[in-house]
Amino acid sequence: MLRQLTVAVSVAPFPVAAYGLLYERLNVEITRRRVALTRLPNAFEGFRIAQLSDLHISSFMPADEIRRFVALTNDLKSDLVVLTGDYLSWDPAAQEEVVQILAGLRARYGVLGCLGNHEVIMHAEESITRLFANTGIRILRQERASVESQGEMLNFIGVDDSQPDISPIEHLVMPNTVNILLVHNIGHDFDRAAEYGIDLVLMGHTHGGQLSLEFLHRGLSLARLETPYVSGWYEKSGFKLYVNRGIGSTAIPIRLGARPEITMFELVRRV
Repeated sequence: MLRQLTVAVSVAPFPVAAYGLLYERLNVEITRRRVALTRLPNAFEGFRIAQLSDLHISSFMPADEIRRFVALTNDLKSDLVVLTGDYLSWDPAAQEEVVQILAGLRARYGVLGCLGNHEVIMHAEESITRLFANTGIRILRQERASVESQGEMLNFIGVDDSQPDISPIEHLVMPNTVNILLVHNIGHDFDRAAEYGIDLVLMGHTHGGQLSLEFLHRGLSLARLETPYVSGWYEKSGFKLYVNRGIGSTAIPIRLGARPEITMFELVRRV
């Protein structure tokens, strides 16, 4: 697969790289998805969740660009915003700036999030969680938070990317309501999440492959070396997973076949 990707990209390196750097990297897509959840409480019919992931603040994703994505998210007028990790790239000193920008997010029920692998790599888990808390954004670290309306609730669970598996969530699952897991990378625990009673998983991490030629041939994506869950919607036996392509980039500041994405979910009992 690596050989195929190398050949495909190298045949026209400059035009392709220029397109990925100057256009597709910033050409955000607003993806809208209705999600049917049989256990959804009546009070949350039509509840809207906006997801942002993988901001990766850096010289190629500066503060002004992130502010633009925050403004686009606010324009969606969601009920809740969720963040699924990788706010940083390689500079832990950037955490205060990215948190202050994300503090501009607005939603009726606020903002919840989890941490990504770059927060772990930069040893910023504790510090960035405190910074977020100071702005009113709650980062869930092996814990849960409820969103309540008219005496009914949704249960949100968040885990760190450093967790070897999602087994610590079992005691956080609430019976008789919808449980939504925020995780940067579920790895291969997709089936286990359903066993624990999770209804919907929202994750990021893959950047949709970032350099993905799956529009030419399925499998031509580097992300498939790590996970079968590269981008978009997955469902098994009624259990649901959505992989957001994220906003930023790492390694090289180019996106091909994997536009940056903000996702808007509308929760319903049936489609």
